[in-house]
Amino acid sequence: MPDHHSSDEQEILSLEDHRYEAVLRSDFDAFAELCHQDLVYAHSNGERDDLSGYIDKCRQGVYVYHRIDHPVEQVKIVGDVALVMGEMHADLTIRGTPTALDNTALAVWIRVGSSWKLLAYQPTPKPGQAALGQEGTTASARSTV
Repeated sequence: MPDHHSSDEQEILSLEDHRYEAVLRSDFDAFAELCHQDLVYAHSNGERDDLSGYIDKCRQGVYVYHRIDHPVEQVKIVGDVALVMGEMHADLTIRGTPTALDNTALAVWIRVGSSWKLLAYQPTPKPGQAALGQEGTTASARSTV
């Protein structure tokens, strides 16, 4: 009997790569294609956006991504839900301010028909990060991503 979890896990890891690549390329149509219509996209400061709100902010230049590393520690699949636990390290410009993020992260994917869609994303700043706006530092929970 084939190991469906293994193939699903590989697909989820590939989709994670694609979604980060899409925002780095500013290809927000490609990003939207990967997302569930009810996406909840949380930011490091606790703010949340729905799919259209997040994409609008990205298109308006509120968030401009320059580099993203996203090491994955674990993919846990339960039924039609996949949890991706890992980290997200990024250099970006938020509302004109250069910012470095050092977060743990949780992405939630849900199977819709034969494909997976990003349903929720939650980054959490690691303890001890410096306040946003201090040059050469990492964004804290007050940052906006």
